[in-house]
Amino acid sequence: MNHAILVVDDEQNMRIVLQAMLQREGYTVFTAEDGQQAIELLRSKPVQVVVSDLKMPRMDGMELFHFVRNHYPVVPFIIMTAHGTVDSAVEALKLGAFDYISKPFDKSELKLAIEKATRTFELNANSHVERSGEIDGSRFGIIGSSREIRRVFEVIDKVADTPSTVLITGESGTGKELVATALHEQSSRRERPFIKVNLAAIPKTLIESELFGHEKGAFTGAINSKPGRFELAHNGTLFLDEIGEIPVEVQVKLLRVIQEQEFERVGGIKTYKVEVRLVAATNRDLQKSCEEGSFREDLYYRLNVVPIHLPPLRQRREDIAMLTGHFLKKYNRKLSKNLKGIDDEALAKLKTYHWPGNIRELENVMERLVLFCDGDEIGADDLPEGISQGAPGTPHVNVMPVTGVGLKEIVRETTAQVERELIIQALRETKGNVTHAAQKLMISRKSLQNKMKEFDLRDTEF
Repeated sequence: MNHAILVVDDEQNMRIVLQAMLQREGYTVFTAEDGQQAIELLRSKPVQVVVSDLKMPRMDGMELFHFVRNHYPVVPFIIMTAHGTVDSAVEALKLGAFDYISKPFDKSELKLAIEKATRTFELNANSHVERSGEIDGSRFGIIGSSREIRRVFEVIDKVADTPSTVLITGESGTGKELVATALHEQSSRRERPFIKVNLAAIPKTLIESELFGHEKGAFTGAINSKPGRFELAHNGTLFLDEIGEIPVEVQVKLLRVIQEQEFERVGGIKTYKVEVRLVAATNRDLQKSCEEGSFREDLYYRLNVVPIHLPPLRQRREDIAMLTGHFLKKYNRKLSKNLKGIDDEALAKLKTYHWPGNIRELENVMERLVLFCDGDEIGADDLPEGISQGAPGTPHVNVMPVTGVGLKEIVRETTAQVERELIIQALRETKGNVTHAAQKLMISRKSLQNKMKEFDLRDTEF
Protein backbone atom coordinates (compact mmCIF):
# COMPACT_ATOMS: atom_id res chain seq x y z
CA MET A 1 0.00 0.00 0.00
CA ASN A 2 1.36 3.41 -1.00
CA HIS A 3 0.69 5.41 2.16
CA ALA A 4 0.23 9.18 2.03
CA ILE A 5 2.07 11.30 4.60
CA LEU A 6 1.20 14.90 5.40
CA VAL A 7 4.24 16.95 6.52
CA VAL A 8 3.43 20.23 8.28
CA ASP A 9 6.22 22.71 9.03
CA ASP A 10 6.59 26.46 8.56
CA GLU A 11 10.22 26.05 7.46
CA GLN A 12 10.31 25.48 3.71
CA ASN A 13 13.71 23.76 3.77
CA MET A 14 12.45 21.27 6.34
CA ARG A 15 9.41 20.47 4.17
CA ILE A 16 11.63 19.96 1.12
CA VAL A 17 14.07 17.67 2.98
CA LEU A 18 11.33 15.55 4.53
CA GLN A 19 9.38 15.31 1.30
CA ALA A 20 12.43 14.10 -0.63
CA MET A 21 13.43 11.62 2.09
CA LEU A 22 9.95 10.10 2.40
CA GLN A 23 9.36 9.95 -1.34
CA ARG A 24 12.57 7.91 -1.64
CA GLU A 25 10.98 5.48 0.83
CA GLY A 26 7.99 5.09 -1.50
CA TYR A 27 5.49 7.33 0.31
CA THR A 28 3.19 9.87 -1.28
CA VAL A 29 3.94 13.16 0.48
CA PHE A 30 1.79 16.27 0.89
CA THR A 31 3.18 19.38 2.60
CA ALA A 32 1.63 22.33 4.44
CA GLU A 33 3.20 25.38 6.04
CA ASP A 34 0.78 25.61 8.98
CA GLY A 35 -2.20 23.97 10.63
CA GLN A 36 -4.87 25.74 8.58
CA GLN A 37 -3.32 24.67 5.29
CA ALA A 38 -2.96 21.16 6.69
CA ILE A 39 -6.70 20.99 7.47
CA GLU A 40 -7.53 21.98 3.88
CA LEU A 41 -5.33 19.14 2.62
CA LEU A 42 -6.82 16.65 5.06
CA ARG A 43 -10.29 17.48 3.76
CA SER A 44 -9.28 16.95 0.13
CA LYS A 45 -6.58 14.24 0.20
CA PRO A 46 -6.45 10.70 1.60
CA VAL A 47 -3.83 10.93 4.35
CA GLN A 48 -2.68 8.02 6.52
CA VAL A 49 -0.13 9.78 8.80
CA VAL A 50 0.43 13.40 9.87
CA VAL A 51 3.95 14.61 10.80
CA SER A 52 3.81 18.12 12.23
CA ASP A 53 6.00 20.72 13.87
CA LEU A 54 4.67 22.30 17.06
CA LYS A 55 5.63 25.99 16.65
CA MET A 56 3.89 27.46 13.58
CA PRO A 57 2.00 30.69 12.73
CA ARG A 58 -1.79 30.93 12.33
CA MET A 59 -2.48 27.44 13.76
CA ASP A 60 0.20 25.61 15.71
CA GLY A 61 0.83 21.87 15.98
CA MET A 62 -1.20 21.36 19.17
CA GLU A 63 -4.31 22.94 17.63
CA LEU A 64 -3.83 20.79 14.54
CA PHE A 65 -3.40 17.69 16.71
CA HIS A 66 -6.73 18.33 18.48
CA PHE A 67 -8.44 18.77 15.12
CA VAL A 68 -7.03 15.51 13.74
CA ARG A 69 -7.87 13.62 16.92
CA ASN A 70 -11.50 14.78 16.77
CA HIS A 71 -12.11 14.49 13.01
CA TYR A 72 -9.70 11.76 11.85
CA PRO A 73 -9.26 9.51 14.92
CA VAL A 74 -7.63 6.61 13.02
CA VAL A 75 -4.84 8.83 11.56
CA PRO A 76 -1.65 8.67 13.67
CA PHE A 77 -0.16 12.06 14.55
CA ILE A 78 3.64 12.39 14.92
CA ILE A 79 5.05 15.57 16.45
CA MET A 80 8.39 17.13 15.52
CA THR A 81 9.62 19.13 18.46
CA ALA A 82 12.60 21.35 19.26
CA HIS A 83 14.32 21.26 22.66
CA GLY A 84 12.05 23.85 24.27
CA THR A 85 8.79 22.12 23.35
CA VAL A 86 9.44 18.54 24.50
CA ASP A 87 7.06 18.95 27.45
CA SER A 88 4.27 19.94 25.07
CA ALA A 89 5.01 16.92 22.89
CA VAL A 90 4.86 14.58 25.89
CA GLU A 91 1.55 16.14 26.93
CA ALA A 92 0.22 15.51 23.42
CA LEU A 93 1.29 11.87 23.70
CA LYS A 94 -0.76 11.58 26.87
CA LEU A 95 -3.74 12.96 24.95
CA GLY A 96 -3.38 10.44 22.14
CA ALA A 97 -0.63 11.59 19.77
CA PHE A 98 1.18 8.63 18.23
CA ASP A 99 4.82 9.68 18.77
CA TYR A 100 7.23 12.60 18.84
CA ILE A 101 10.62 13.15 17.23
CA SER A 102 13.10 15.65 18.66
CA LYS A 103 14.86 18.09 16.32
CA PRO A 104 17.48 17.65 15.04
CA PHE A 105 16.26 14.12 14.37
CA ASP A 106 17.96 10.98 13.16
CA LYS A 107 16.58 9.96 9.76
CA SER A 108 16.32 6.31 10.76
CA GLU A 109 14.31 7.27 13.86
CA LEU A 110 11.81 9.25 11.80
CA LYS A 111 11.54 6.50 9.19
CA LEU A 112 10.87 3.93 11.90
CA ALA A 113 8.25 6.13 13.57
CA ILE A 114 6.42 6.57 10.26
CA GLU A 115 6.64 2.86 9.51
CA LYS A 116 5.03 2.07 12.88
CA ALA A 117 2.42 4.76 12.29
CA THR A 118 1.41 3.37 8.88
CA ARG A 119 1.06 -0.12 10.35
CA THR A 120 -1.04 1.31 13.16
CA PHE A 121 -3.21 3.17 10.65
CA GLU A 122 -3.93 -0.08 8.81
CA LEU A 123 -4.88 -1.81 12.07
CA ASN A 124 -7.01 1.14 13.18
CA ALA A 125 -8.74 1.47 9.82
CA ASN A 126 -9.57 -2.25 9.81
CA SER A 127 -10.92 -2.30 13.34
CA HIS A 128 -12.46 1.15 13.72
CA VAL A 129 -16.14 1.08 14.61
CA GLU A 130 -17.85 4.45 14.99
CA ARG A 131 -18.49 5.20 18.64
CA SER A 132 -22.10 6.20 18.85
CA GLY A 133 -22.76 6.97 22.50
CA GLU A 134 -26.10 5.73 23.72
CA ILE A 135 -27.89 5.55 20.34
CA ASP A 136 -29.40 2.45 18.78
CA GLY A 137 -29.73 0.77 22.18
CA SER A 138 -25.99 0.72 22.68
CA ARG A 139 -23.86 1.41 25.73
CA PHE A 140 -20.28 2.63 25.67
CA GLY A 141 -20.50 2.60 21.85
CA ILE A 142 -21.03 -1.18 22.02
CA ILE A 143 -24.18 -2.13 20.14
CA GLY A 144 -26.31 -5.06 21.24
CA SER A 145 -28.88 -6.33 23.70
CA SER A 146 -28.14 -10.06 23.69
CA ARG A 147 -27.53 -11.89 26.92
CA GLU A 148 -23.80 -12.14 26.12
CA ILE A 149 -23.42 -8.41 25.58
CA ARG A 150 -25.49 -7.56 28.64
CA ARG A 151 -23.04 -9.64 30.68
CA VAL A 152 -20.18 -7.58 29.24
CA PHE A 153 -22.00 -4.38 30.24
CA GLU A 154 -22.46 -5.74 33.77
CA VAL A 155 -18.75 -6.49 34.16
CA ILE A 156 -17.79 -3.04 32.83
CA ASP A 157 -20.13 -1.41 35.34
CA LYS A 158 -18.64 -3.43 38.22
CA VAL A 159 -14.94 -3.12 37.50
CA ALA A 160 -14.49 0.14 35.55
CA ASP A 161 -13.79 2.29 38.61
CA THR A 162 -11.34 -0.13 40.22
CA PRO A 163 -7.56 -0.51 39.81
CA SER A 164 -7.87 -4.20 38.89
CA THR A 165 -6.08 -5.45 35.78
CA VAL A 166 -8.45 -6.58 33.02
CA LEU A 167 -7.81 -9.08 30.22
CA ILE A 168 -10.18 -8.76 27.26
CA THR A 169 -10.34 -11.80 24.99
CA GLY A 170 -12.18 -12.43 21.76
CA GLU A 171 -11.73 -12.97 18.06
CA SER A 172 -10.60 -10.15 15.79
CA GLY A 173 -13.36 -7.71 15.02
CA THR A 174 -15.43 -8.23 18.17
CA GLY A 175 -14.81 -4.77 19.68
CA LYS A 176 -12.10 -5.27 22.31
CA GLU A 177 -10.82 -1.69 22.02
CA LEU A 178 -14.32 -0.35 22.67
CA VAL A 179 -14.43 -2.28 25.95
CA ALA A 180 -10.99 -0.95 26.96
CA THR A 181 -12.11 2.60 26.19
CA ALA A 182 -15.31 2.09 28.20
CA LEU A 183 -13.32 0.85 31.21
CA HIS A 184 -11.28 4.06 31.15
CA GLU A 185 -14.12 6.48 30.45
CA GLN A 186 -16.35 5.02 33.16
CA SER A 187 -13.61 5.29 35.79
CA SER A 188 -12.39 8.14 37.97
CA ARG A 189 -9.28 8.17 35.74
CA ARG A 190 -11.29 9.48 32.78
CA GLU A 191 -9.53 12.86 32.92
CA ARG A 192 -6.13 11.18 33.14
CA PRO A 193 -4.10 9.74 30.23
CA PHE A 194 -5.48 6.81 28.25
CA ILE A 195 -2.49 5.38 26.40
CA LYS A 196 -3.09 2.71 23.74
CA VAL A 197 -0.37 0.46 22.35
CA ASN A 198 -0.99 -2.10 19.62
CA LEU A 199 1.89 -4.50 20.09
CA ALA A 200 1.25 -6.10 16.70
CA ALA A 201 2.20 -2.80 15.04
CA ILE A 202 5.62 -2.56 16.71
CA PRO A 203 8.73 -4.53 15.66
CA LYS A 204 9.45 -7.04 18.43
CA THR A 205 12.95 -5.63 18.95
CA LEU A 206 11.47 -2.25 19.87
CA ILE A 207 8.60 -3.29 22.14
CA GLU A 208 10.69 -2.93 25.32
CA SER A 209 11.70 0.62 24.38
CA GLU A 210 8.12 1.47 23.41
CA LEU A 211 6.75 0.34 26.77
CA PHE A 212 9.50 1.46 29.14
CA GLY A 213 11.31 4.21 27.23
CA HIS A 214 15.04 4.52 26.60
CA GLU A 215 18.00 6.67 27.50
CA LYS A 216 20.16 8.55 25.02
CA GLY A 217 22.61 6.17 23.31
CA ALA A 218 20.83 3.02 24.49
CA PHE A 219 20.84 1.70 20.90
CA THR A 220 21.52 2.89 17.37
CA GLY A 221 19.22 5.79 16.58
CA ALA A 222 18.52 6.67 20.24
CA ILE A 223 19.89 10.20 19.95
CA ASN A 224 17.69 11.48 22.78
CA SER A 225 16.14 10.08 25.93
CA LYS A 226 12.46 9.25 25.58
CA PRO A 227 9.70 8.20 28.00
CA GLY A 228 7.84 4.96 27.41
CA ARG A 229 4.12 4.28 27.46
CA PHE A 230 4.08 3.33 31.13
CA GLU A 231 5.45 6.76 32.08
CA LEU A 232 2.96 8.49 29.83
CA ALA A 233 0.08 6.55 31.38
CA HIS A 234 0.98 7.51 34.97
CA ASN A 235 -2.21 7.88 37.05
CA GLY A 236 -4.23 6.82 34.01
CA THR A 237 -4.93 3.69 31.97
CA LEU A 238 -2.57 1.76 29.71
CA PHE A 239 -4.21 -0.45 27.07
CA LEU A 240 -1.94 -3.14 25.65
CA ASP A 241 -3.67 -4.55 22.58
CA GLU A 242 -2.48 -7.88 21.12
CA ILE A 243 -0.65 -8.71 24.35
CA GLY A 244 0.13 -12.16 22.96
CA GLU A 245 2.70 -10.53 20.66
CA ILE A 246 5.00 -9.47 23.47
CA PRO A 247 8.39 -11.25 23.31
CA VAL A 248 9.23 -13.68 26.12
CA GLU A 249 12.29 -11.64 27.12
CA VAL A 250 10.14 -8.53 27.70
CA GLN A 251 7.50 -10.45 29.65
CA VAL A 252 9.72 -10.57 32.75
CA LYS A 253 9.97 -6.78 32.82
CA LEU A 254 6.23 -6.42 32.24
CA LEU A 255 5.54 -8.82 35.11
CA ARG A 256 7.74 -6.75 37.39
CA VAL A 257 6.03 -3.46 36.57
CA ILE A 258 2.62 -5.04 37.19
CA GLN A 259 3.76 -6.39 40.56
CA GLU A 260 5.99 -3.56 41.76
CA GLN A 261 4.80 -0.58 39.67
CA GLU A 262 8.41 0.27 38.88
CA PHE A 263 10.89 -0.18 36.01
CA GLU A 264 14.03 1.19 34.35
CA ARG A 265 14.27 2.63 30.86
CA VAL A 266 16.28 0.71 28.28
CA GLY A 267 19.93 1.64 28.81
CA GLY A 268 19.21 3.40 32.10
CA ILE A 269 19.74 2.75 35.81
CA LYS A 270 17.19 5.13 37.33
CA THR A 271 14.09 3.40 38.71
CA TYR A 272 10.76 4.99 37.78
CA LYS A 273 7.66 4.52 39.92
CA VAL A 274 4.27 4.61 38.21
CA GLU A 275 0.63 4.11 39.15
CA VAL A 276 -1.14 2.68 36.13
CA ARG A 277 -4.37 0.76 35.57
CA LEU A 278 -3.54 -1.95 33.03
CA VAL A 279 -5.98 -3.32 30.46
CA ALA A 280 -4.78 -5.95 27.98
CA ALA A 281 -6.46 -7.62 25.03
CA THR A 282 -5.76 -10.61 22.80
CA ASN A 283 -7.36 -12.80 20.18
CA ARG A 284 -5.03 -15.65 21.13
CA ASP A 285 -5.56 -18.50 23.55
CA LEU A 286 -3.00 -17.40 26.14
CA GLN A 287 -3.42 -20.59 28.17
CA LYS A 288 -2.36 -22.56 25.12
CA SER A 289 0.54 -20.14 24.60
CA CYS A 290 1.60 -20.86 28.20
CA GLU A 291 1.58 -24.58 27.48
CA GLU A 292 3.68 -24.00 24.36
CA GLY A 293 6.18 -21.87 26.31
CA SER A 294 5.65 -18.65 24.35
CA PHE A 295 3.86 -16.88 27.21
CA ARG A 296 4.77 -16.89 30.90
CA GLU A 297 2.19 -18.54 33.10
CA ASP A 298 2.82 -16.15 36.01
CA LEU A 299 2.29 -13.17 33.69
CA TYR A 300 -0.93 -14.69 32.39
CA TYR A 301 -2.34 -14.99 35.91
CA ARG A 302 -1.33 -11.39 36.68
CA LEU A 303 -3.15 -10.17 33.58
CA ASN A 304 -6.22 -12.36 33.97
CA VAL A 305 -7.46 -10.82 37.23
CA VAL A 306 -10.74 -9.71 35.64
CA PRO A 307 -11.44 -11.59 32.40
CA ILE A 308 -13.91 -10.13 29.90
CA HIS A 309 -14.71 -12.33 26.92
CA LEU A 310 -16.33 -10.85 23.84
CA PRO A 311 -18.34 -13.49 22.01
CA PRO A 312 -18.07 -13.80 18.22
CA LEU A 313 -20.98 -12.42 16.24
CA ARG A 314 -22.20 -15.93 15.36
CA GLN A 315 -22.93 -16.46 19.07
CA ARG A 316 -25.00 -13.28 19.40
CA ARG A 317 -27.04 -13.36 16.20
CA GLU A 318 -29.98 -11.60 17.84
CA ASP A 319 -27.81 -8.43 17.81
CA ILE A 320 -27.40 -8.49 14.03
CA ALA A 321 -30.63 -6.58 13.35
CA MET A 322 -29.55 -3.78 15.71
CA LEU A 323 -26.06 -3.68 14.23
CA THR A 324 -27.27 -3.59 10.64
CA GLY A 325 -29.66 -0.77 11.54
CA HIS A 326 -26.80 1.19 13.08
CA PHE A 327 -24.49 0.68 10.10
CA LEU A 328 -27.30 1.50 7.67
CA LYS A 329 -27.74 4.89 9.36
CA LYS A 330 -23.99 5.46 9.49
CA TYR A 331 -23.40 4.79 5.79
CA ASN A 332 -26.55 6.58 4.69
CA ARG A 333 -24.97 9.68 6.25
CA LYS A 334 -21.46 8.99 5.03
CA LEU A 335 -22.43 8.12 1.44
CA SER A 336 -25.33 10.62 1.15
CA LYS A 337 -27.86 7.85 0.59
CA ASN A 338 -31.40 7.47 1.90
CA LEU A 339 -32.08 3.73 2.13
CA LYS A 340 -35.09 2.96 4.29
CA GLY A 341 -34.03 -0.42 5.58
CA ILE A 342 -33.32 -4.06 4.82
CA ASP A 343 -36.00 -6.59 3.97
CA ASP A 344 -36.79 -9.66 6.08
CA GLU A 345 -35.27 -12.21 3.69
CA ALA A 346 -31.96 -10.35 3.48
CA LEU A 347 -31.86 -9.89 7.25
CA ALA A 348 -32.56 -13.59 7.77
CA LYS A 349 -29.62 -14.49 5.55
CA LEU A 350 -27.36 -12.04 7.40
CA LYS A 351 -28.39 -13.71 10.67
CA THR A 352 -27.57 -17.19 9.36
CA TYR A 353 -24.15 -16.35 7.91
CA HIS A 354 -21.19 -17.42 10.05
CA TRP A 355 -19.37 -14.00 10.14
CA PRO A 356 -15.74 -15.15 10.56
CA GLY A 357 -14.71 -11.47 10.55
CA ASN A 358 -17.32 -10.59 13.18
CA ILE A 359 -18.62 -7.00 13.51
CA ARG A 360 -15.79 -5.65 11.37
CA GLU A 361 -16.90 -7.90 8.48
CA LEU A 362 -20.57 -6.97 9.00
CA GLU A 363 -19.72 -3.26 8.88
CA ASN A 364 -17.74 -3.70 5.66
CA VAL A 365 -20.61 -5.64 4.08
CA MET A 366 -23.15 -2.99 5.11
CA GLU A 367 -21.02 -0.20 3.65
CA ARG A 368 -20.83 -2.10 0.36
CA LEU A 369 -24.58 -2.80 0.36
CA VAL A 370 -25.48 0.85 1.01
CA LEU A 371 -23.05 2.00 -1.68
CA PHE A 372 -24.33 -0.28 -4.44
CA CYS A 373 -28.03 -0.62 -3.60
CA ASP A 374 -30.12 1.16 -6.26
CA GLY A 375 -33.52 0.72 -4.60
CA ASP A 376 -35.07 2.09 -1.45
CA GLU A 377 -34.40 -1.08 0.54
CA ILE A 378 -31.63 -3.69 0.68
CA GLY A 379 -32.92 -7.03 -0.54
CA ALA A 380 -31.61 -10.59 -0.63
CA ASP A 381 -30.48 -10.12 -4.24
CA ASP A 382 -28.16 -7.32 -3.13
CA LEU A 383 -26.18 -9.58 -0.76
CA PRO A 384 -22.71 -10.86 -1.68
CA GLU A 385 -22.79 -14.40 -3.06
CA GLY A 386 -21.12 -16.02 -0.06
CA ILE A 387 -23.75 -14.61 2.28
CA SER A 388 -26.78 -15.05 0.04
CA GLN A 389 -26.01 -18.78 -0.26
CA GLY A 390 -25.66 -19.20 3.50
CA ALA A 391 -29.42 -19.52 4.20
CA PRO A 392 -31.87 -21.00 3.68
CA GLY A 393 -30.73 -24.48 2.70
CA THR A 394 -27.47 -26.10 3.71
CA PRO A 395 -25.74 -24.03 6.39
CA HIS A 396 -22.77 -21.99 5.26
CA VAL A 397 -19.64 -23.32 6.93
CA ASN A 398 -16.42 -21.37 7.42
CA VAL A 399 -13.64 -23.68 8.50
CA MET A 400 -11.27 -22.23 11.10
CA PRO A 401 -7.69 -21.46 9.97
CA VAL A 402 -5.53 -24.51 10.55
CA THR A 403 -2.41 -22.68 11.72
CA GLY A 404 -1.91 -23.15 15.45
CA VAL A 405 -5.24 -24.97 15.89
CA GLY A 406 -5.63 -28.68 16.46
CA LEU A 407 -7.81 -30.84 14.22
CA LYS A 408 -10.13 -31.78 17.09
CA GLU A 409 -10.76 -28.11 17.86
CA ILE A 410 -11.51 -27.38 14.19
CA VAL A 411 -13.96 -30.30 13.98
CA ARG A 412 -15.63 -29.33 17.26
CA GLU A 413 -16.07 -25.69 16.21
CA THR A 414 -17.33 -26.59 12.73
CA THR A 415 -19.75 -29.24 14.04
CA ALA A 416 -21.19 -26.78 16.58
CA GLN A 417 -21.60 -24.20 13.83
CA VAL A 418 -23.51 -26.64 11.59
CA GLU A 419 -25.70 -27.81 14.48
CA ARG A 420 -26.62 -24.28 15.48
CA GLU A 421 -27.47 -23.17 11.96
CA LEU A 422 -29.57 -26.28 11.27
CA ILE A 423 -31.49 -25.69 14.51
CA ILE A 424 -32.08 -22.02 13.62
CA GLN A 425 -33.27 -23.03 10.17
CA ALA A 426 -35.69 -25.64 11.57
CA LEU A 427 -37.08 -23.22 14.14
CA ARG A 428 -37.58 -20.52 11.50
CA GLU A 429 -39.41 -22.97 9.24
CA THR A 430 -41.71 -23.97 12.12
CA LYS A 431 -42.09 -20.37 13.40
CA GLY A 432 -40.43 -21.30 16.69
CA ASN A 433 -42.48 -24.45 17.40
CA VAL A 434 -39.96 -26.59 19.31
CA THR A 435 -41.93 -29.84 18.94
CA HIS A 436 -42.27 -29.50 15.16
CA ALA A 437 -38.65 -28.36 14.80
CA ALA A 438 -37.46 -31.42 16.75
CA GLN A 439 -39.50 -33.64 14.41
CA LYS A 440 -37.90 -32.01 11.36
CA LEU A 441 -34.46 -32.56 12.87
CA MET A 442 -35.39 -36.12 13.91
CA ILE A 443 -34.30 -35.61 17.53
CA SER A 444 -36.28 -35.56 20.77
CA ARG A 445 -37.88 -32.37 22.03
CA LYS A 446 -35.71 -32.60 25.15
CA SER A 447 -32.53 -32.87 23.05
CA LEU A 448 -33.54 -29.84 21.06
CA GLN A 449 -34.25 -27.86 24.22
CA ASN A 450 -30.80 -28.79 25.57
CA LYS A 451 -29.19 -27.70 22.31
CA MET A 452 -31.14 -24.43 22.34
CA LYS A 453 -29.82 -23.82 25.86
CA GLU A 454 -26.26 -24.68 24.78
CA PHE A 455 -26.42 -22.25 21.83
CA ASP A 456 -28.34 -19.61 23.84
CA LEU A 457 -31.35 -19.68 21.52
CA ARG A 458 -34.13 -20.02 24.07
CA ASP A 459 -34.95 -16.29 24.13
CA THR A 460 -34.57 -15.80 20.38
CA GLU A 461 -37.63 -14.96 18.30
CA PHE A 462 -38.12 -16.95 15.09
